[in-house]
Amino acid sequence: MSNSIKERLAKIFAETTDEERAEIEKAGEVIRSGGLVGFPTETVYGLGANALDAEAVRKTYEAKGRPSDNPLILHVCSIEMTESVVELNWMARFLMEKFWPGPLTLVLPAKPVVPLQTRGGLPTAAVRMPDNRLTLELIRAAGVPISGPSANKSGRPSPTDAQTVRDDIGAAVSIVIDGGKTRIGVESTVIDVTDKNPVLLRAGGMPKEKIAEMLNMDVLLPHDANIIKRSPGTRYRHYAPSIPLVLSDALHAEKTAGNRKWAWMGTSQPSGSPDEKIIYRDDNEYARELFRAMRTLEKSGAEVIVAEMPCEDGIGLALKDRLVRASGI
Repeated sequence: MSNSIKERLAKIFAETTDEERAEIEKAGEVIRSGGLVGFPTETVYGLGANALDAEAVRKTYEAKGRPSDNPLILHVCSIEMTESVVELNWMARFLMEKFWPGPLTLVLPAKPVVPLQTRGGLPTAAVRMPDNRLTLELIRAAGVPISGPSANKSGRPSPTDAQTVRDDIGAAVSIVIDGGKTRIGVESTVIDVTDKNPVLLRAGGMPKEKIAEMLNMDVLLPHDANIIKRSPGTRYRHYAPSIPLVLSDALHAEKTAGNRKWAWMGTSQPSGSPDEKIIYRDDNEYARELFRAMRTLEKSGAEVIVAEMPCEDGIGLALKDRLVRASGI
């Protein structure tokens, strides 16, 4: 492991209290024994299982109601653990050095130790090192990579706090580690680095511009549907509230709502008079609060949520992706 990542991890681990470690040790034992744990990351909360235990992974799919061909991300706490599950190349090592721990998932050739259930039947696996102290401690305590799709029923808005995990799938987990509200609010960026050029499979918390700048090369868009399949969260309707969500600009918000009772969310003041509205300072706040707002507004009495379409710079690309998927268009 490179010294800089070692140093970053050493600082992270040094902040953990004895009380936190006691809870995390219990959660690590749950993982080792084949159980499920809800855990925080900087992006959203995950539903954790031993990624190398096919039966534990099956429980994950069952708890979420998730299609079994939708691969899971392996969360790791060291480069050595990463090397045990995927084949690394220079590009992967470079990006790990620059951006881990952080909201960047890398897709690489899987080693045989990773069950087909974890990788959705694919020859590749997705790996990341989350930037969350409690979860890094959990992975270290468990001693195995932890698979971690979002800790919610499949298709629903992802959870960004512990109580939402309990509300959605509390019966399926033995422990929910409460790390407070997540900092980023949308899932990690997924980059395929199996070829000579990086390919963006899912926009997320790490802007692709930063990746392109660091590599000094373009981050390409996938040209083949089979490549997209290597990423979680790309093949089915995701992130949807229980009432319709439609996209608009602020000028046409009221017209887009039609004659329905409506709620608005975005960074601008909308036309007309919505029954409920949430105005964000910028796209970063919009992304951070997006899933929580969906869950709040679906209970507001509104018949439809009208959401402002963001720009595609920075976090805006990930925000747009989640909104489009939530709308079902």
